[in-house]
Amino acid sequence: MVLTGHCLCNAVTYSIDVDKPLITAYDHCDDCQRQSGSSYSLVAVVPKAKLTITGETKSWAGKGSSGNAVHRIFCPQCGSPIAHDPDAAPEIIAIKAGTLDSELKKTLKPDTEIWTVSKLPFVQEKLAHPFEHMPQ
Repeated sequence: MVLTGHCLCNAVTYSIDVDKPLITAYDHCDDCQRQSGSSYSLVAVVPKAKLTITGETKSWAGKGSSGNAVHRIFCPQCGSPIAHDPDAAPEIIAIKAGTLDSELKKTLKPDTEIWTVSKLPFVQEKLAHPFEHMPQ
């Protein structure tokens, strides 16, 4: 099976040659809250080598907690965030799961929370695998 998705305006599309994400997580870090404009970002972590992106993207790099860059990839036309790509973990990439095709999004089963140290107090849901920071 292949996971597929796109930005809001369809200028950027992608496919991931995997049956399912390695993990599906709520990312509570402050940067993801700001990028998503929400309480957290739902991410589908996949092997970077399995991802193919079509269309022009832009990225902005900020410093992650490791001290290494985290590249935030987005569509320059509509601004939709597509993924974040941490230099500290070069083998994986975190797809913004809201950009997956609609039928695929409905099958996701988040069970992990990362950066719970930044979790907003009104977010009540607790998942089975919480991590105060990034899992090692």
